[in-house]
Amino acid sequence: MDPGEAAILESSLRRFYRLFAPLSPLPAALPGRMNVIDHVRDMAAAGLHSNVRLLSSLLLTMSNNNPELFSPSQKYQLLVYHADSLFHDKEYRNAVSKYTMALQQKKALSKTSKVRPSTGNSASTPQSQCLPSEIEVKYKMAECYTMLKQDKDAIAILDGIPSRQRTPKINMMLANLYKKAGQERPSVTSYKEVLRQCPLALDAILGLLSLSVKGAEVASMTMNVIQTVPNLDWLSVWIKAYAFVHTGDNSRAINTICSLEKKSLLRDNVDLLGSLADLYFRAGDNKNSVLKFEQAQMLDPYLIKGMDVYGYLLAREGRLEDVENLGCRLFNISDQHAEPWVVSGCHSFYSKRYSRALYLGAKAIQLNSNSVQALLLKGAALRNMGRVQEAIIHFREAIRLAPCRLDCYEGLIECYLASNSIREAMVMANNVYKTLGANAQTLTLLATVCLEDPVTQEKAKTLLDKALTQRPDYIKAVVKKAELLSREQKYEDGIALLRNALANQSDCVLHRILGDFLVAVNEYQEAMDQYSIALR
Repeated sequence: MDPGEAAILESSLRRFYRLFAPLSPLPAALPGRMNVIDHVRDMAAAGLHSNVRLLSSLLLTMSNNNPELFSPSQKYQLLVYHADSLFHDKEYRNAVSKYTMALQQKKALSKTSKVRPSTGNSASTPQSQCLPSEIEVKYKMAECYTMLKQDKDAIAILDGIPSRQRTPKINMMLANLYKKAGQERPSVTSYKEVLRQCPLALDAILGLLSLSVKGAEVASMTMNVIQTVPNLDWLSVWIKAYAFVHTGDNSRAINTICSLEKKSLLRDNVDLLGSLADLYFRAGDNKNSVLKFEQAQMLDPYLIKGMDVYGYLLAREGRLEDVENLGCRLFNISDQHAEPWVVSGCHSFYSKRYSRALYLGAKAIQLNSNSVQALLLKGAALRNMGRVQEAIIHFREAIRLAPCRLDCYEGLIECYLASNSIREAMVMANNVYKTLGANAQTLTLLATVCLEDPVTQEKAKTLLDKALTQRPDYIKAVVKKAELLSREQKYEDGIALLRNALANQSDCVLHRILGDFLVAVNEYQEAMDQYSIALR
């Protein structure tokens, strides 16, 4: 039979089936012809998700009305592609439902030794024999669960995948989920498995360092790739720097990152500049922190990471117009990150609109439950609204997420002092002093608590003198020392202290306090000048 006669015969057969057997499946496609599942697969691969959703929905309904229409393997594929389209549309709960149905279909398929061919839509090409990976389906389910904030379900579905079948991205997700759940040992194991497969997975390296794995041990896992791949000599220094970051050794971390940043190949790297800005902030050097944030922002105008801290620093300096502009710019970049909401919340907080700040902080946490700055914002708003116990919960969570950040402890201690729990505040301040070491910041924090008790006033004075000896320009220490001198009515000493602190920096709080001291010694004109500077 020649090809022309074969085509005529096939056409006649199809007309016969349409007329006399409308409920019966169509005959198999000829070899080399694409079936409808192939078309769905190709559209999915092309990213035509809305088209896949519509077509797969119709085909699944057809399959439900006539179970013989598609083979079990084809039904499995349809369910997976339909679930993928739902995932793309962010309908995560619906997607989980379809993925679950797909896995049940796959289980039934695996029990069938011989797949029954479907007439009309049976697999006719080698491509149609390639079924979607069951492992990938489980990973997508875990992604859905994380988006629904059902972390336990996500861990359960990934735990069900045998260790040898886990891909790097599965191990990475498991590591992050374990870490979030406080399960450090399995988290470390999963991060190490990621590095075993992908030795340049830098975020996995940071995960290990954050879980107190020694920098030398982490570096040993990358030694082979450093020695064999050109231009990676910086990696061991990078690991060393972030090991210092996660042990709270801010000064050595700053020095190490600066040495990296000065290298010609890594100069003007936005991530390194952002890390430097954050480290200066943690060290209490707000001036250099702002400078580094501004430098990073100039290099990358679409930068979002770290902008919440930058906004907080600007708000604290009283630059509320700059904060408002920053918030608007970040919202134009993305409103699906916590940072724009935190920046706007800082503007509201320092404008004394605490209810608004509370709402914005809650929205930021909803977008990213690990946002330390959002927790601090919401905690501060709750504290200023008199809801101290609720604020304490948020500050404790911030401490859990960032145990090396002093501002988290400062917020909690302020809550204790606000509720007259001086004993708890003293215990916490002493613990911070012992844990993070005797530096200007921890000395000032301990002195702040000592100032609340008349019995420990002298101790507070000694601690503040030590802090100012280490860092004469540390603003919080200057403020607390000025507060102590004001109580003792030593206004001339206070004026000298504040003038010295303002010699190399300008801070609205210091100018305001200096104005108060000048009023106390009847220097009204200069006091007015200081108040004007503070307002500017």
